Amino acid sequence: MSINELIILIIIGFLAGIVGGSLGLGGGIIIVPALVFIMGLSQHNAQGTSLAVLLFPIGILAVINYTKNGYVNFRFALVLIIAFVLGSYLGSIISIHLPEKILRKIFGIFMLIISLKMIFYK
Repeated sequence: MSINELIILIIIGFLAGIVGGSLGLGGGIIIVPALVFIMGLSQHNAQGTSLAVLLFPIGILAVINYTKNGYVNFRFALVLIIAFVLGSYLGSIISIHLPEKILRKIFGIFMLIISLKMIFYK
């Protein structure tokens, strides 16, 4: 890894952390596109790398701050964790078997639909 790659990855990770900590997202919205378009990774590699980043330690400090302010529903979180683990396993199986071009289009369409919903939600 070159020093330039290291600096770019630090910037991507930092921005994803800010967006993730403030808006509750980051991996898919920041890391995956940055790894594909800036770092030149394949869609599969970017998604796998993003998931590796999102493992337990990444959000702990943000969770502590939200908990201190009473903004964490741990019962909901437990259910979501279990469902997320199972869903991510199934999703990874599906994703691995899709051609990269199709996977990138699905990813882009999903982000577009979600962004339009967020913009025009009443």
